[in-house]
Amino acid sequence: MRKYRLSLFSITFLLLGSVVLAFIIAPLARLILAASNQELGQALHDAELWSSIWLTLRAAAAATLASTFFGVPLAYLLARTRFPGRAVVLGIVDLPIMIPHSAAGIALLTLIGRHSVIQRATEPLGINFVGAEAGIALAMAFVSVPFLINAAREGFTAIPDRIEKVARTLGASRTRVFFTISLPMAWRGILSGMVLMWARGISEFGAVVIIAYHPMTTPVLVFQRFNDYGLASARAAAVILILVCAAGFSILRFIARPARTESL
Repeated sequence: MRKYRLSLFSITFLLLGSVVLAFIIAPLARLILAASNQELGQALHDAELWSSIWLTLRAAAAATLASTFFGVPLAYLLARTRFPGRAVVLGIVDLPIMIPHSAAGIALLTLIGRHSVIQRATEPLGINFVGAEAGIALAMAFVSVPFLINAAREGFTAIPDRIEKVARTLGASRTRVFFTISLPMAWRGILSGMVLMWARGISEFGAVVIIAYHPMTTPVLVFQRFNDYGLASARAAAVILILVCAAGFSILRFIARPARTESL
């Protein structure tokens, strides 16, 4: 059995890192412990809360799946191709992380608002964005797609390019190499990015509330109940959302975990 010996350096870093872990865990633990059984019981039977949770999960999943279809090819190009302006493209991909999300919501609203060209084109098809689930998914996608693209790019970068080159010399097309070699080998990185994007989409408030206050996602619902009824009402809803998201996130993270390498 392997023995671990902690040096002064390791102990110091462990203590410093523990401060960060405590900073993350303490508010969540305090929130969960502060919620009474009565509050949680009422929340569990709250139809409006569960409706908002399913809407939030569904919109985040739709945003993630659609972004995967378009984002993975971009991630592959960024991982495998050196072209003029590549640094600019990388900066654009990361831009939604830096923009205040309320400003991101305003920017999206100017693009897909009720009087925009896009809305006039999609309205005859029955597709609306403002005050609709499609708009919520779009807002979630805008703020969270960098997590997917960056994780997928790292997954493709980790694959030795010589494997792809050997397949090309044996006559395989670039399309076949991508679907039979690159994509299967990078799937964990892609799935990890999808999980991060999904989780980030669920937590989005600023951009979503600009596009659609109604129907309410759970972050918006928690905010509304805090403003209207106070901490006790918002607390139970927040606890239920945290528990649901933690369960889903843990399952998906377990699936996307790196494969163990056996030491020789």
